[in-house]
This record gives sequence, C-alpha cells and structure tokens, in this order.
Amino acid sequence: MKILVVDDEALLVKGIRFNLQNEGYEVITGSDGLEAVQAVREQHPDLVILDVMMPNMDGLTACEKIREFSDVPIIMLTAKAEDMDKLMGFDHGADDYLTKPFNILELKARIRALLRRAGGSEKKQAGNTLTIGSIALDLDARNAYRSGQLADLTAKEFDVIEFLMRNPNRVYSREALLDTIWAYEYRSDIRTVDVHIRRLREKLEENPAEPKYIMTKWGVGYYFRK
Repeated sequence: MKILVVDDEALLVKGIRFNLQNEGYEVITGSDGLEAVQAVREQHPDLVILDVMMPNMDGLTACEKIREFSDVPIIMLTAKAEDMDKLMGFDHGADDYLTKPFNILELKARIRALLRRAGGSEKKQAGNTLTIGSIALDLDARNAYRSGQLADLTAKEFDVIEFLMRNPNRVYSREALLDTIWAYEYRSDIRTVDVHIRRLREKLEENPAEPKYIMTKWGVGYYFRK
C-alpha cells in the first residue's frame, strides 16, 4: 500500500515516513499542495496525509483539487482544533482529520480504518487481532488478553505493547520508544518507558520477574520476543 505524506514540516514528515515504513507501507512525500496534487495524479497513492497550512497551495485547496479527479482517502493534519476548521476540511473532501500534536499510533489506526473502509487490501490478522503466544490484542476494541483473560491496560500501555508486538524481536531504545509512542504529545522523562514496561509485565506476563515475552536487551532497550 502506497501512502503520500505532504507537510512543510520536514521533521514531522520524516517521523511519519519512518513509522509507516516500519509498518510495511511504501511512503512518498511532498512539502506543499501543488506537489500533493501532482503526486496523486502521477503516483496514484492508496491514501493521502495532507497538512492544511502549507506554502504555494494550502491543504484545503489541494484536497479540493484532488477530489476533482480522485476519491483517494485523505487525512488532514492541522495545528488548529476549532470545529469550524474541521468542518471546512470535510467540506473540501477530507475523509478524516487529526489535530497536531497527535499520537503516531492514532494516525496508524486512522489509516487502517480508512484503508479498510475504502476496500484496501492491507494485510491484517484474522478478525483484526494480533496474537503471539499467550498474549492477544483486539486491535479494534483495543483490549489485551493474557491466556484468554482480559488485562486492564491503560491507553498508553496498549500503545506500547501493540508497537512491540507489531515489530517482534526488534530491539528499541527508550529514546526510540519515546519518539514513537509519545511522539508529538510532549517530551516525557525517559523513565516513563521503564514504568510502562514494568506495568505491562505485571499485567501480561505469567511471572513478571522472569518475563517470557516483554524482554530487556541490557544496555540497548526493550523488545517483544516471538
């Protein structure tokens, strides 16, 4: 699946591209509305992520022009949170809307939902669940289970375990997890990661002191063992 990301904030585009490529998407990028319209015409992406405030041509105008020849799903990004701005985005043809700062995992969830709604062929686990060993995630309801028993996870704990389970056996440093899970919300204390890992072990491991799945690579970071 090919996703077009258009925003004049280079670091934001870089972060989104990195995270989506890790999910297996092909990612193409642009920095203004004119590039967005041209890329949709020439490269036929399966989904577009489009910022509202950009040079040369703003996102709303670009969205409107894209709608003249394509029904590709479009997610608008904006720093403005007012309902009227959202309504303007929908009036111009947007399918969904995210206000900056946003959680990168929420963006991924919106992408999956739009691709599913558009009839995309994104590879998913049967029943939209992700299961490794005795740990299972219901990705739609955002529930986690250990050996069939519901585990009471916070929203952020679910974000962490979902990310690790989607990328099994790959070690992530605390800094990388902060950048990914807490990406655009705020810069948290690095110990936040340790606290969430400890709580996940308490809730999902049979023996938190000797974890089977949520592992530490000493001096490097954490990973989910498959």
